Amino acid sequence: MRAVRIEEFGGPEVLVPVEVPDPVPGPGQVLVRIAAAGVNRADALLRAGSYHRAGRPPLIPGAEAAGTVAALGEGVTGFRAGQPVIAFGGAESPGYYAESAAVSARQVAARPDGLDPIEAATLPIAWLSAWYCLRRLAKVTAGETVVVKAAASGVGTAAVQIAAEAGARVVALAGSAERSAWAGEFGAADVVDTSRHTDDGEVEEVLRLTGGRGADVVLDTVGGPSLRRSLCETAHGGRVVSLANVALAPTTLDTRDFYPKNIAILGFQLTNLQIHGYDPRPDLRELAERVAAGRYRVPVETVLPLERAREAHERLESRGNRGKIVLSMA
Repeated sequence: MRAVRIEEFGGPEVLVPVEVPDPVPGPGQVLVRIAAAGVNRADALLRAGSYHRAGRPPLIPGAEAAGTVAALGEGVTGFRAGQPVIAFGGAESPGYYAESAAVSARQVAARPDGLDPIEAATLPIAWLSAWYCLRRLAKVTAGETVVVKAAASGVGTAAVQIAAEAGARVVALAGSAERSAWAGEFGAADVVDTSRHTDDGEVEEVLRLTGGRGADVVLDTVGGPSLRRSLCETAHGGRVVSLANVALAPTTLDTRDFYPKNIAILGFQLTNLQIHGYDPRPDLRELAERVAAGRYRVPVETVLPLERAREAHERLESRGNRGKIVLSMA
């Protein structure tokens, strides 16, 4: 079968199209015929050797996909050949930049009728992360104010929609006038072009928009120095959810920015959550059903054939994309 493999850690050029043997499902596994695979920053970190759970090359990247069931391993029930499914990564992900993958049945969820595999392949990481952070951790409710950072990103556009659907007022922050305006199309009440502000200016703008009170919830998808600003932008008794460090920089905090306000700092990392017992399938099914029903809009910017995975990573790392990048096996 066709696959894209990392033979050594490095830049996008190390993503090499190869032919590999077709996988065979073992006990407890489902063989998924992959139609589409999402491209994520975690894939780029794995490719570069920077991902904290990366093994050693050769490796097939890819932690989310959609397709159909091709075969069932011994002991697997609840699935049938030809059934549309969504497959996701975890502690034992086989890599989805390939035409097929044999994966634990615990990492496969039914795909609702009418949900296109291109859209479905974007849900298990960015969308599920936004869903869990806002619905399970922060427990956003109607009438609250939610700040979403990097709101034009995959997690960001999902978070804006999920928070708005919950009845929250959303303030979307993004790094250019174009990207902040685009983030506003997903239901944000206010948008902030952070490129127009210093770090302190960003905080002042969020406080201005919230009448000096601050936000009930800040979803910090950036990390590094951004986390300090998030604490300053949060209201008394508010919650900051930290789920990434794409800044790849340390964070220096002043405890006086959060303990006097009784702020809760909530950390989130999807793979580690699964290792410690979280089963994403119920949340993923509910999320997929809402997308299939048209309640959320999944922005897909670019669909490339599998062999152009290098180009997909170059596009991703240029940070010029608006919407998801997906690899198609067609």
